[in-house]
Amino acid sequence: FEILLNSAGQARHSAALDTTTNDFDAVINVNTRGAYFLTQTVARDLVRHKRSGSIINISSQMAYVGGIERAVYCASKAAVEGFTKAMSIELGKHKIRINTICPTFILTPLTKKTFDDPAKKSWILEKIKLGRTGKIEDVMGAAVYLASDASNLVTGTSIMVDGGWTAD
Repeated sequence: FEILLNSAGQARHSAALDTTTNDFDAVINVNTRGAYFLTQTVARDLVRHKRSGSIINISSQMAYVGGIERAVYCASKAAVEGFTKAMSIELGKHKIRINTICPTFILTPLTKKTFDDPAKKSWILEKIKLGRTGKIEDVMGAAVYLASDASNLVTGTSIMVDGGWTAD
């Protein structure tokens, strides 16, 4: 049994009308193209060696909701949701499960700039029903679950780790 936790990601935030083709390509190349072809490579190897596995793509709640200055990021993560569902249909017969985890805003060095902006931090906290931003540890439980035998009948779905953001 093999596991892939595919967590590469990139964001370049700008108003939709100000997005450059370079920023668009950079985000799509990492978040969608990179995730797709890494998933494909691992799945091909699993099929070739007749091994079962769990492929976990880190997506985002932003695949399901919009946000200011996040049009490209939202599009890239929505694409991850789409190919994950499609691949789960094809890979199921090979005993390969593929799912996504959709975190809310997680406090990391990469997101610090967003949290340092009082207006953006207020917007985020207003949306998260549990009243706090996410921590890396909040995502770990979902990853352990999807990597374990406890999720043997789970494929083609998303686990929201968003503090209730998408409950509206």
